[in-house]
This record gives sequence, structure tokens and C-alpha cells, in this order.
Amino acid sequence: MSRKLKYSIFRYNPVDPDSKPGMQEFFLQETENLNLFVALNILREVQDPSIQFDFCCRAGICGACGMVINGRPGLACRTKTADLPDQVSLLPLPGFRLVGDLSVDTGSWFRAMNEKIRSWVHTDKEFDPQEQEVCMDNRVAEKIYELDRCIECGCCIAACATAQMRVDFLGAVAMNRIARFMIDPRDKRGHKDYFEVVGTDQGIFGCMGLLGCQDVCPKNIPLQDQLAYVRRKMGWQALRRLMPGQA
Repeated sequence: MSRKLKYSIFRYNPVDPDSKPGMQEFFLQETENLNLFVALNILREVQDPSIQFDFCCRAGICGACGMVINGRPGLACRTKTADLPDQVSLLPLPGFRLVGDLSVDTGSWFRAMNEKIRSWVHTDKEFDPQEQEVCMDNRVAEKIYELDRCIECGCCIAACATAQMRVDFLGAVAMNRIARFMIDPRDKRGHKDYFEVVGTDQGIFGCMGLLGCQDVCPKNIPLQDQLAYVRRKMGWQALRRLMPGQA
């Protein structure tokens, strides 16, 4: 027999002066292969059309349906109800501006982060559309691709204790982006340039190493390795600044 699941969903509309933050309960019969994305759509279509949440691709690619599921950040489209208990608690991702209910504005946060770390290939070479494309070593290209799989869902920021205590902390996603450009041979920045961006308490030296980011990453990006890589490179750069000529 299928289960009757109880959903406790956070409800609050910041633009409605009469709205009060709280949890609202819904009940839905579980069906085979049901995931939270489908369940939320059914609840909105059948029981309450005012429920706010974000979605786009339904395939774990866009990252729009990130939310806190039973206390753990994750993607609704990648979460099957069969893996959850009879009672399901759904909350918006912390650390981002609340739009309403389960919907948060991750776009503004990630735009500001990418601008702060200057998240693009830096080169003096002028683009020539007629020039033949330069091939990259496959091993390097695979490493870059591994880090470029980030979908900017915000789960790592929501799971980061430092990011929840400090709004200026860049988070693991920024360190992953920096590591991606460090290994890109087309980017002409040196470690001194990267140090100016992430060699601070707002960057890599603000990380407490709890690795909640890696635990919840829906794409299983090796964030632990990237944090260690950036910390090691920036640590050597900091030592050179403190002890010039000796490090």
C-alpha cells in the first residue's frame, strides 16, 4: 500500500503585509517513483495554487529547485519521496533573499560573487574569429570540465556555517571557480592576482573546513579537493608576503 505523506511547508510572502512566517501542512498520497518536484506541483495544482517554489529543467541541471529538505539542502527534482520518512519538512535555502515560501533569489548572490572574483578568463590575446581554435590537452580539459559542472544551485552556501554567519564570505562555490581558472592555461593571472581576490578571511582563509558544502553538492563536485588546492596555493603566497626572500 502507498503511504500518505505529510508535508510541512514554510509559507511567507515578504511583500504581503498580512503574511506571517509559519509552516503549513499538506497531505498527499505517495505514488511510484514520486519525487518532491512532482509532489509540489501536484499540491500547487490541486490543493493550493499560491505555493511558491522555483523549477525549470526537472533534471538536476538548472539548480532552481534547491530547498532545505528535512534539514538538508538539496534539489527537489533529485529527491524521491521513497527515500524520505512519512513526514517531510520543506524550508527555503538560508543565506539568500527570500522571494516567497520556498523561492529564494540565488541569482543576485551568484552574480555579485562572480563579479567579485572576476569569474572569466583573463588574457591579453585579442579574439580573432578567423583563427583556428587552439586545442587543449585532454587531461586539463577534463579537470576544467569537472569543476565547470557547478549549477549554482546554492546548496553549498546554505550548508556552510561560515556563510550563514557572515554575508561577506564567498563560499566553496567561489573557491571552486577560482580553482577552475588556476588550472586553465588560457588564464594569464598569477597566484599574486588570485591572492588579491581570495587570499583573505572573506575567501579561502575564512573556511572552517567543515565540508558541509561537499556533503550536499548534488553534482558531487570534489569541493574538498578544490578548497585544499586553493588554500595551499594561497598559503604559500601569504608566506612569501610575510617572509620575502625566505619562502
